[in-house]
Amino acid sequence: MIFYMKRQILLRALTIGIAASALLLTSCSTTETRISDHPEIFQTLSPRDQELVRQGKIREGMSQNAVWIAWGSPDQKATGSARGRPVETWIYNEYTYANAPYPYPYGPYGYGGYFGGGAVVFHHHHGHRFAIIGDPFYDPFFYSYIPPRVAYPSKTVTFSNGRVISIQVLSPPRGY
Repeated sequence: MIFYMKRQILLRALTIGIAASALLLTSCSTTETRISDHPEIFQTLSPRDQELVRQGKIREGMSQNAVWIAWGSPDQKATGSARGRPVETWIYNEYTYANAPYPYPYGPYGYGGYFGGGAVVFHHHHGHRFAIIGDPFYDPFFYSYIPPRVAYPSKTVTFSNGRVISIQVLSPPRGY
């Protein structure tokens, strides 16, 4: 009877996990989905820009629409001026989790993570990547302790008159 109950709980948890994963994966916007969802925008680009966009790359002189298809919606927008002309900068963030209380792979009980074993699980969502540290089989806090998520700017693109005038790719802050 106990085995049956544990099996039912495991099957329900597995079903919920699969459903949540399916929802998460279908809601992610990628370059390919933006191209297929907005072919009218993609078709207005030059063949050179279409190829760059397919690769997720941009160049100076590209339109805002081309950058949006290649990189997606920015996490933040800033307006200002450069040389007396109005500019708009799109800021794209990367995400990570704040450092765990013990550096991986060492935990409070020595080598092997937290409570016997250790793992770093990398996750990608909406073009952002982050990691969860712990071990789902041995660590009772793997699912309950999730360190705070920290955003940091990873790239920016600045437009003037709707065209790219500056591209910056930033290195992650120290400690991440």
